[in-house]
Amino acid sequence: MNGNPEPHRRVRRQGPATLRGKNIPQTTTDQRLLDRRGPSDWVHTDPWRVLRIQAEFVEGFGLLAELGPAVSVFGSARTGRGSREYDIAERTAGGLARAGYAVITGGGPGIMEAANKGASEAGGVSVGLGIELPREMGLNDFVDIGLEFRYFFVRKTVFIKYSQAFVVLPGGFGTMDELFEALTLVATGKITKFPIVLVGREYWSGLLSWLKETMLARANIGPAEFTLISVVDEPEEVVAVIREAHDGQGLIG
Repeated sequence: MNGNPEPHRRVRRQGPATLRGKNIPQTTTDQRLLDRRGPSDWVHTDPWRVLRIQAEFVEGFGLLAELGPAVSVFGSARTGRGSREYDIAERTAGGLARAGYAVITGGGPGIMEAANKGASEAGGVSVGLGIELPREMGLNDFVDIGLEFRYFFVRKTVFIKYSQAFVVLPGGFGTMDELFEALTLVATGKITKFPIVLVGREYWSGLLSWLKETMLARANIGPAEFTLISVVDEPEEVVAVIREAHDGQGLIG
């Protein structure tokens, strides 16, 4: 059952506050921070924004400090319940939970909901890191530990800090953003022993062909960087890739 008793009324969690209906602002905190258009008095409020940003880091770090080994699962918010990709995400998260990993998602619908559901119903820890968006409806009902952020970059830092692997199912711009953020950090050595697993060979084949035939061919990436990505089709393969990458590190007993 949806946690919102008025399912047709928009709801936004804004930090600790909850806003409904006409009280939801027309812009988000991130938008106001990044948009240079508007009155110059925004300049004078930036020092106060720094304190709010600091508070989000403190809250996120404090909430997840004792989480243990975790895997982040990304994918489209538009994926429908009952679809093959929803089922794969659910079974993948269940397998990760049974292998001893907490599962972290963006806390929304679609693939995120499926992963949270799979982890929760398998007896694992299901984490949702939401974001303030103009049309976002809050965290899904399968999130056991949840936090909603105002700032994308704070949220992305928390994803990276508390994950030991990324699993990426079919998705859109947001999914691509997280994928290439992780690839950049691994390729530059900012994070190590961090498997990145793409699920769905058919969906990812075009992107991988372009990376190989254009980016790699022009030496804009090297062969080692191209091998940072594992591509699988089945949930069992996801768990196997991650367990193998972490073997000997003592992450999972």
